[in-house]
Amino acid sequence: MAKVSIGLRGWRFDEDVVFDEDGSVGDVAGMPEDTRNRLLRLSALLGEPCSACWLVHGEDDVEQCNMGDVVYGEPLAEVLLCTEHEPDFVYWFQDEGGSAYAGSGTLQDEFFEWFAEGNRAPESFGSVDHVDEAPGDLPDPMAADRLDEVAEQAATLKEEEEEALDLDLDGLDV
Repeated sequence: MAKVSIGLRGWRFDEDVVFDEDGSVGDVAGMPEDTRNRLLRLSALLGEPCSACWLVHGEDDVEQCNMGDVVYGEPLAEVLLCTEHEPDFVYWFQDEGGSAYAGSGTLQDEFFEWFAEGNRAPESFGSVDHVDEAPGDLPDPMAADRLDEVAEQAATLKEEEEEALDLDLDGLDV
């Protein structure tokens, strides 16, 4: 099986770890911790505004924000971006020292600080090209019934598993 993006580009999942043979979401509690954390967080990020747009427009004009298309970083310290602002993040990461924060909980704060100071990718940097191979062949785990399935599985995780995840599952909006 292949590595796939689910719902948003950026985070990649092993298809055979997330889905069972019939295309349903597998047992969330049995998934590796990183996969489980990302999948649970992903369900909360879908439909949320781009982080960079939000920095530009703020809470009062959130309706001016584009929806996020891609996610980078670690769960709960991620950067959610629209297609327009993804090049700014990639430029910062590749050319402005952002890679020093890869895998850390400070990546989000560091990018937000750089962006809020008015920094952007130069126009010559261009856009980010993504290749979608057979997207129709991939089950949609973020369909309403599958989101309910993920939420139900998350709710049944034992209390010590929730603590190990360090996530507030009560805040999931599904």
